[in-house]
Amino acid sequence: MAVKPQAEFPPGFFRRIDESSDHDFYREPRLVHHLDEATLTALTAAYRELVPAGARVLDLMSSWVSHLPPEVEYASVCGLGMNPQELERNPRLRAHVVHDLNRDPTLPYPDGSFDAVLNSLSVQYLTRPLEVFAEVRRVLRPAGLYVVACSHRLFPSKAIAGWQALEMDERWRLVTAYFALSRGWTRTTHLDRSPAGRDPLHLVFAARAAEPAGEPGPAVRRAG
Repeated sequence: MAVKPQAEFPPGFFRRIDESSDHDFYREPRLVHHLDEATLTALTAAYRELVPAGARVLDLMSSWVSHLPPEVEYASVCGLGMNPQELERNPRLRAHVVHDLNRDPTLPYPDGSFDAVLNSLSVQYLTRPLEVFAEVRRVLRPAGLYVVACSHRLFPSKAIAGWQALEMDERWRLVTAYFALSRGWTRTTHLDRSPAGRDPLHLVFAARAAEPAGEPGPAVRRAG
């Protein structure tokens, strides 16, 4: 599906402080958690609600942990990320691929391969998000779910300028815009699962529509 990745955004929106190779930046493994324990627990709880047992799952921009509930069995969990050591340490992954989405947004999977695609806390690093969202739609089965979780922590040198200029409420709304502009999705749903006094956690998700939508709708459904 053809998309115009830059046309809807101001000049420089997708620029980064460090435009050097992402492979160089992610060469060394970072086996750390980027959010506090309460927020990570909330993320796992959200995945427990949204991703059914037996699903074929793609963990997009994956690392050494997928935040999926440990007691739930899935048909498969595949990971796509930047660091091979991190991916090899991830106990939930049945298979993994090292792939730079900013260099090539094409996902190396056949059409309709997955029931759910998850992006945990990494959407802020995408420089070609509309192309990636369109590819996610392609690899999902009809009615398959794409769940994007975001918070406030990031690597400043690699997060896009547009994301860093936004407040938290504006950031999750940007994710809804990515869905709308890439087209072919049902109406987005937003969940605020931020634990009181801890790191914020927002999830935005939508299902693959049976056919590409003609015109994107601006509405977003909010859930508690």
